[in-house]
Amino acid sequence: MDLSKERISRRTFIRRGTGAVVGASALRSTALSYARIVGANDRISLGHVGVGNRGRGLEFILSHLKDRQNVETTAVCDLWKVNRERAVATGEKTYGRAPRAFMYLEDLLASKDIDAVIISTPEHQHSPMLKMVAESDRHAYVEKPMGNVLAEAKAARDAVLERKLIVQVGTQRRSEPYQVEAREWYKRGVTGSVSKFEIVWNYHGPRWRGRPEVKQIREEDTDWRKWLLTKPYRPFDPQLYFEYRLYREFSSGIPDQWMSHGIDLVHWFMDDHFPKSVVAHGGVFAWHDGRENPDTFQTLLEYPKGFLVSYSTSFGNDCDSFIRIMGKKGTLINHGTEGTPRWKWVEEKGNFEDTPEIKREEKWVSLPGDGGRGPASTPDEDLSHMTNWLEALRAGRQPSAPVQAGFAHSVACIMATQALWEGKRLYWDAKTETILDHPPQA
Repeated sequence: MDLSKERISRRTFIRRGTGAVVGASALRSTALSYARIVGANDRISLGHVGVGNRGRGLEFILSHLKDRQNVETTAVCDLWKVNRERAVATGEKTYGRAPRAFMYLEDLLASKDIDAVIISTPEHQHSPMLKMVAESDRHAYVEKPMGNVLAEAKAARDAVLERKLIVQVGTQRRSEPYQVEAREWYKRGVTGSVSKFEIVWNYHGPRWRGRPEVKQIREEDTDWRKWLLTKPYRPFDPQLYFEYRLYREFSSGIPDQWMSHGIDLVHWFMDDHFPKSVVAHGGVFAWHDGRENPDTFQTLLEYPKGFLVSYSTSFGNDCDSFIRIMGKKGTLINHGTEGTPRWKWVEEKGNFEDTPEIKREEKWVSLPGDGGRGPASTPDEDLSHMTNWLEALRAGRQPSAPVQAGFAHSVACIMATQALWEGKRLYWDAKTETILDHPPQA
């Protein structure tokens, strides 16, 4: 789309069409209307809530896009004074003027000139804050997981859909050129009928433990009760504040952080968006440091189209990580942890056990940036996902990871986490959008 040929005044209320996107209970289309659509030549004014580690990464991306996308972070928000002050200093250096600083999201949303809001807060705050942003009639970019409490994820999704807003969820693999190309290979039928989708992502170390900020924060420099948000009150805990991914009530850890990326790739590649049933197991087997969430985790998910997904992560061993899409004709293999642009295709020619002399053909998928030569390096911060969202804001269309996709990956991760803690097989009832401990009635 040639944006230079389309001028629309900022925050004008108009109707826009969009293509089909993933539905909450089924595939459906939605039209954009009555939302803040930014004109082709207007500056996009962003508010950013949660400017800690991940927030700084997103601001780094925006600093590389500020000129070509005509975008500026004009307001930052964080409960912790240190994060706010750092974000203001960074913003002034990036844009030549300091963004306004807010302690509370409600105050940021009261600013009339904010077109859209980035949410990169701790995970238990994602859905409640997305709902607040939607109810203020703002578009949003929300980090993954979109939610880890089913009722909150539903409420956020519904608030977005009701207002037909443009929301990008931070499962960025959907925008990266090499993943887009690999998906196109899959869509051409190179694997044939798929029976199993395997994901193994490993890491060696006490992931998420040992944040230096734990020793820096003072309770008087934040608002602990506001940080807890929807959770019951407990005494101030600086370790929980920054290492929340290790604590069961606030995060599931591996499912929320890593599986959300992997299962979103499954949904995107396979065009099947909610699991039929889920089982899971795991525990603390490597790092006995007080964490509640597993450092070793595995789940199996069955999907309605008739294939099995296996996802596993170990933080006690950095053995080979990979994705394997296994079909009757061949296998698509991604070597490395999530996001690595190293896909190859292996043709399935027979049974090695019966005919070991058969040599399978292997071919690197020709991906942007690697010239078909094989493994390519991946940048620390890929610009494509943020670019996709900003272009969607101007074009009045849904981005590559819309709110329905965020809800779908949230459901899968919530089910896997619940199956782990309850020790039972769980089922998704698509009609009622509920998790059951028995198959739903037909």
